Amino acid sequence: MNLKNIILLLVLVIAFSSCKKFLDIDPLDKLTPEQAFSTENNLQLYVNSFYGSLPDGPGIYQADVMTDITVPNAVPNYISGKLSVQDAAVWSFSALRNINYFLENYNNNPSIPAKARNHFAGIARFFRAYFYFQQVKQYGDMPWYSKTLGINDPGLYKAQDPRALVMDSVLADIDFAINNVYATKDNSATQVTKWVALALKSRICLFEGTFRKYHKIANGNPEKWLTESASAAELLISSGQYKLQASTDATRDYRSLFTSENPVSSEVLLAAVYNNSLKKWHNAAWWFNSATLGARLGLDKKFINTYLKADGSRFTDEASYATMEFQNEVKNRDRRLQQTIRMGDYKRTDGTPAPPDFTVTYSGYQIQKYSLDDKYFDTRTESFNSIPIMRYAEVLLNYAEAKAELGMINQADWSLTIGALRKRAGIANFDAMPASADTYLQNTFYPDVTNALILEVRRERGIELAVEGFRYDDLKRWKAAKNLEKPYTGIYIPGKDQLLDLNEDGKPDVSFVDKVPAVKVAGVTYFVIDNNTSKLSEGTKGNLLWLSTTVKKYEDKQYLYPINANERLLNPNLNQNPGWEP
Repeated sequence: MNLKNIILLLVLVIAFSSCKKFLDIDPLDKLTPEQAFSTENNLQLYVNSFYGSLPDGPGIYQADVMTDITVPNAVPNYISGKLSVQDAAVWSFSALRNINYFLENYNNNPSIPAKARNHFAGIARFFRAYFYFQQVKQYGDMPWYSKTLGINDPGLYKAQDPRALVMDSVLADIDFAINNVYATKDNSATQVTKWVALALKSRICLFEGTFRKYHKIANGNPEKWLTESASAAELLISSGQYKLQASTDATRDYRSLFTSENPVSSEVLLAAVYNNSLKKWHNAAWWFNSATLGARLGLDKKFINTYLKADGSRFTDEASYATMEFQNEVKNRDRRLQQTIRMGDYKRTDGTPAPPDFTVTYSGYQIQKYSLDDKYFDTRTESFNSIPIMRYAEVLLNYAEAKAELGMINQADWSLTIGALRKRAGIANFDAMPASADTYLQNTFYPDVTNALILEVRRERGIELAVEGFRYDDLKRWKAAKNLEKPYTGIYIPGKDQLLDLNEDGKPDVSFVDKVPAVKVAGVTYFVIDNNTSKLSEGTKGNLLWLSTTVKKYEDKQYLYPINANERLLNPNLNQNPGWEP
């Protein structure tokens, strides 16, 4: 064995952090290839291993820490200037190699019906499309591997393939999945079906089309991708397989999607499923209601302002919207607001009133979307509500946005999508298309957008999908991530040393002070304004500003992540993404 091969072998054995090991070793499977692919049941068992690449519950509800609509306990490293190429994530191709190995062997037994073989191949190609979509969102150009590689394979140490080639390959994979995976609806929301593949295609193509449009990629042909997105969404919508969750209790319909133990399969296509009797739990209630465990994540005032009033008018058209106190601003709004944050007469299961808890939230807009209402779960990793990964509402939004970006959205499209979502949210005149661009949305979030319909679709997308892990990807594809530099903003505070009753139950909840008083009022949280980590925007009154002295920076290079330095040492042919140091 020559020196090069000895070194490679050592890398494969020792460097478990490197992606290359996964391209060169057999799958960790005790079955021989003949056994593993000999029956339909074995094919099913093999593709079951792919599902581990999907996000789990925490991977979804903790994903929006770095956005322009949330307020966390600390500024993420990526926008505080603390990330270097040495700190960047290490690539892993283990999932990809497992998929490619399957695709090289699934046809081994021709006695298995071709339809079944193609079904399982479709699932494999769904997951390969999903894998590369995640990678391209992060890194842009990526080496495309469609086969397993040996240590002497000349393709092992190649440079990245162009984004266009990779995404065309992703499109081919997801189209194969759509055409071959079984169309049977899965009411458990745990299996890839034709409908799940269509939903993923609508997501992938919307991302790619808008990314190419707003980043002005030469010869990017964004119209092709937007058309593909709209077509995939339309096929799913017209199938009638899914609908928006609606019951007799419209004040709970939206939130029930995120607190139900069993996925609400009328709307949820795919979910991270949890189960109390099996003790399959997660920590959402603890994470969102703890002063120490989670990021103390709340929503930002600038985003709260985008929720429409119940009559369909813009909240920001109110003359006093900027100085309205919490207990007043949350009244008569889009019903999704009261199902996303603590407000009004919200109570725990024991009947205890539960206003925003300033030992947990830094903004006052405390997220309750995923939290079970029983206090028991606030201090335990025992939440058992299933967490949606894909749901019908997103498909409606994908369709509306793709059509709006193409300049083709009409009243029927609007009613089918944005109108339907607003109807569920209890908004009057829900079908009305905007007559003019919302200057608040323009000035605060999207200064380069003048199209009233695109602005309105973006409003709806932000609200409907809040804290579901979409927002940073949306900012990237819209080239709007400069929003991440804006200050974290909380509720309006009329003055220091006042006792504020946020839920109007006759008992004060919080007071904003320079110093905690010697004699405290029972039940009141005293929030110290230290004029460093916390400030009031007008000195003694105004909006609560959190970490306003911490520099936040987002440069154009950050739309693509850096490639870890060790990856480039292992493979010198890899190119670093533009703007990052060698």
